[in-house]
Amino acid sequence: MERIATADTQASATPPGGPPAAESGSAAPLDSGLLDAMPRQREVPDEAGELVFATPAPATALACAPAAVSPSASTPAVPAEYAPRIAPALTALRRVRPWRLLPTPTGTPFTFCYGVLLVVTSLIAQYAGPTLVGQLHQASSTDVTHLLRDPFLVLVASALWIVGGMVSPYAFLFLLVLTALERRIGGVRTAGVFLFGHIVATLATEGTVGIAVLAGHLPASSLHRLDYGISFGVATSIGALAGLLRPWLGLPMITLFAWTLIQSLFAFTDPMTNWGHLISLTIGITTWPLIRRWARAAQVAREAGAGRVEVAGV
Repeated sequence: MERIATADTQASATPPGGPPAAESGSAAPLDSGLLDAMPRQREVPDEAGELVFATPAPATALACAPAAVSPSASTPAVPAEYAPRIAPALTALRRVRPWRLLPTPTGTPFTFCYGVLLVVTSLIAQYAGPTLVGQLHQASSTDVTHLLRDPFLVLVASALWIVGGMVSPYAFLFLLVLTALERRIGGVRTAGVFLFGHIVATLATEGTVGIAVLAGHLPASSLHRLDYGISFGVATSIGALAGLLRPWLGLPMITLFAWTLIQSLFAFTDPMTNWGHLISLTIGITTWPLIRRWARAAQVAREAGAGRVEVAGV
């Protein structure tokens, strides 16, 4: 690359006694303070008010100095009027803990242990022989015959199975709904709500079947119809949980679930079970005063426990 001579080099290259650069036919003399073949330097006023050319910093100083980063280059500026709205949203986002939606051994022991038991029975129903599975379901069925013979055993055993296994929608609802309910009112009370809905809805539907058989509206084989599963208890828990949620969340949830049950009833595929689901949901709604009182009591107990732990830590 050919080197471009500056004014100093040109002046030194002129032999002594030779003609000046202007007389030798070269370009016009360079302005004072400018560099040949370089962009014009920026002029800045000095203390006296005269324009002088800015002196570039030494290369070593530029190499050692940290790079200046503009805050606006990496972080967009937030208008002042939006700051009061954004701060609460960020705080709420930091408080969201998705793992609290699922049961844990310490936080929700009832739901966790019950869920493990349901997983075991679902695996048995999927991988065991059809004859064995049929016998287990028949022995756990809450039909009229078994209710008259051994009501306590079948009412408990029928709640150990999930119709459709772990892929059933009620399995998903079981985990979410009972976890949320147990975190608010405790494990013992959650078990009471679940079993209360399961037992009352079962007795209501199977009692209706028995009366219909006695009246001649249903055949005698209806006294032995298979009836098992957790759906009645889950529907009751959904109705109870809706009373503890904020209206913008609880009302849409219970409305959507009720509409799904009504559509299943209109389909007339299993009317007794569908009626049992609606009865269970209604039972859960009727427990709202009791459920809310339990939730307040549990909240007071948690705050008192946290206060004792804080005092002990001090």
